This record gives sequence, C-alpha cells and structure tokens, in this order.
Amino acid sequence: MNPITDADRDGARILWDFNVLKQPVRPCSAALALGGCDIGVAAAAADLYRAGLFPTVVFSGGIMPATRGRFPRGEAVHFRERAIALGIPENVALLEPHATNTGENISFGRKVLTHGGTVVRSVLLISMPYMQRRAYATCRKQWPDVDLVCASQPVTFDDYAKAQDDEAEFIAMMMGDTHRVMEYPHRGFAIEQEVPEHVRDAFERLRKRGYDTWLLPG
Repeated sequence: MNPITDADRDGARILWDFNVLKQPVRPCSAALALGGCDIGVAAAAADLYRAGLFPTVVFSGGIMPATRGRFPRGEAVHFRERAIALGIPENVALLEPHATNTGENISFGRKVLTHGGTVVRSVLLISMPYMQRRAYATCRKQWPDVDLVCASQPVTFDDYAKAQDDEAEFIAMMMGDTHRVMEYPHRGFAIEQEVPEHVRDAFERLRKRGYDTWLLPG
C-alpha cells in the first residue's frame, strides 16, 4: 500500500458521507446493535439507552476471523459487556452470539427481539458509522415491515480516521461496505439503492490506489 494521500482521504470522505445516513433518532420499540471491529457501537447503544430511545437491545455477532484477536469470545459478548459497564442494565442487554454476517445479525437478532410473541414495530439499528447504509439495506430486505432508524456514535470522518490504529485498513473496510451496497441487491441480500456517480468515481479511484482488500471477490 502506498502512503495515504490527501486525495485518498478526499475520496474516503465521499464514501463516508454516502454511507453515514444521518437519520434523526427517535424512540423505538427496541434496538439491535450490530457486531464489527468497532466497540464504539456499545458506547453508542449506552448513550441512546440513557436518552430513553429504547427499552431493550440485542447485541448480535459471533466469533469472526477478522475480529477474533480483538474480541476472542465473540463480538456480541464483548459489546454487551462494554455496554453494561457503561450503564445499560443486564436485563435490558440481550445477547445473540451466533451471527456471522449482517444478514444473520438482522434475522437472528429479530428472533431474539420477537421471542415469546413480542411485537416490534420499530427498531433502532446501531452500527459503526460507515456501516449504516449497508445495515439499512439489509434490514429493509430481511425485515421490510419494521419502522427502521439507523444510528451510530456522532463522529466526523476526520475524528474517526484519526482514532484508527490503521487508517488505510479503515478506508479499505469502508470500501468493502460500499461495494456490498452496490453488489448485494443483485445477490438478493439487500434492497437496491441509488449510488451517485461521484461516489462510484471515488470508489474506483480508491480501488486503483490499492484499497481493495475488503472487496467482494470476482
């Protein structure tokens, strides 16, 4: 990988602005917190719970090759423990420790939320910031009748990038999410969304620069 340039960051900022939906948060029947490499999801869940936006939350995510070193007992287990340490009551924080992808996060998490016949009319979907659009598209496919709101920690691209141990890896992972937004509708995993030309251009520039390690094969 070549050194990160200002042009690389400009392209990555375009992808960030596309993937972070900036939806206004509002009270929901429940919340679903998605696993990943950023335990900031747990902090976001704790902040949103304290704001009174949901009565219960499911943390979803299993033991994954990409995060096993950081979260050896599984993403959801570590995220839930962090959220409890930040003030979410244990009986509020439910666990779904088996999901291995975003589709399973939604489908398995839904089963936990609706266990026992509970009616969930609205869900606050909590994820890493740049995962919002992919999570939204997946949930719309998996759970089309639920009223959906996406949320993350309120952070800018520059602050998020500076906080990463490996900025190039962060850009590559955001490329992977963007690629899935574009490709997964054709595979039946997500709803179709418009991808503006300037986003596609930024994606292709970054691909040529070598930020391709998290792209789909083929």
